[in-house]
Amino acid sequence: MKFKSIKGTKDVLPDESHRWQFVEQTIRSVMHAFNYREIRTPVFEETAIFARSIGESTDIVGKEMYTFQDRSGTSLTLKPEMTASVIRAYIQHNLGEQQQLVKLYYLAPMFRQERPQAGRLRQFHQFGAEAIGSQLPVVDAENIALAAEIYRTFGMKNFSIRVNSVGCEICRPAYKQKLKNFLQKIFDKLSEESKRRFEQNPLRILDSKDENDRSLTASAPLMKDHLCAECEMHFEELKSVLTSLKIIFEVDGRIVRGLDYYTKTAYEIVSTDLGSQDALAGGGRYDVLVKELGGKNAPAVGFAAGIERLMMTMEKQHLFPDSSARPVFFIAAADDAGRRWAIQQAIEFRRHGISCDVDLLCRSLKAQMREAGRQAARYVIIAGEDELKQDQVKVKNMSSGEQTEARVSQLLAEAKRLHASP
Repeated sequence: MKFKSIKGTKDVLPDESHRWQFVEQTIRSVMHAFNYREIRTPVFEETAIFARSIGESTDIVGKEMYTFQDRSGTSLTLKPEMTASVIRAYIQHNLGEQQQLVKLYYLAPMFRQERPQAGRLRQFHQFGAEAIGSQLPVVDAENIALAAEIYRTFGMKNFSIRVNSVGCEICRPAYKQKLKNFLQKIFDKLSEESKRRFEQNPLRILDSKDENDRSLTASAPLMKDHLCAECEMHFEELKSVLTSLKIIFEVDGRIVRGLDYYTKTAYEIVSTDLGSQDALAGGGRYDVLVKELGGKNAPAVGFAAGIERLMMTMEKQHLFPDSSARPVFFIAAADDAGRRWAIQQAIEFRRHGISCDVDLLCRSLKAQMREAGRQAARYVIIAGEDELKQDQVKVKNMSSGEQTEARVSQLLAEAKRLHASP
């Protein structure tokens, strides 16, 4: 029987993994510059955490979660998103007692059983950041700036930032009724998905990707025009801070986000290079989630972003570095004495942080040179019994074809020099 990877999952093979490493290292670098610290949580949680935080009426909880019972009968779910897990850890470990504002980031796999398509797999990967402990709009602005800075650091073009306010538990109920009154008049013309959302989550109808739905709701009332005084003040201050930070954004009243826990700020970063599924990142404020999950009241804001979508966009814009993971040196042996020396010298190089490979298949010198070329080694060191007796080895520059000699007793110093050269 021949096994294959599960539908909606993808192997990251060696020829591609260096790109993932580059992306992850860059994200971590920017997160650390903003003084966010990494958090890692288990790959599964109690199902109730997601049902309570994300919302029973959402597509994620209703149709997409990977849920199972363990041997004790406890219902567990593979993480469909990370915020609920972060907040659970924040509460469980009393992180808010250690400092007033807790700034955390993550890179992790998520799981949703939805229809696989470009940039959307059943096991996908996200990075994100959560700032817990402040209700000030300046924290929202920093969170948006952090997300934007990551894309800017990669050199990405053609992305834009859209912001909105989705109100709070005070002003949203009255707006929701106004929206339902409007939608009731066009209900029969809406898509089946929007009809399903009408009772439980009517705001999501504004976020519909169906062109007919968007046309029908073009004149629908928007939450940003029905905010209470507190939410209005928060939104105005957010826009003011973003402007002072020279962050270009646009207000989009149709952004509502797909999770029930958002309050006040909601935002998206989108790219024109992704087609109809154009979101690179999405986030916002969730001031009631900590209390909903059993903690003390603590306001928070955060975002999540898809790594696969980021990499798709980078590929289209040719933003990956040309170099892949390749050895600086390949040691080719001309005979048995050379082979024994080669493995010893390779280990010595590696102990000094110099990447090096050596033939372990007892191939001919010609075959070893071909292998060095296949691996794109920068230099090949050629050694045999005669060379070692004379304390001399040949060093070939694989780009220029130039060949020089180096003393064995001084080889490590020469290797360090070549390793440091561009």
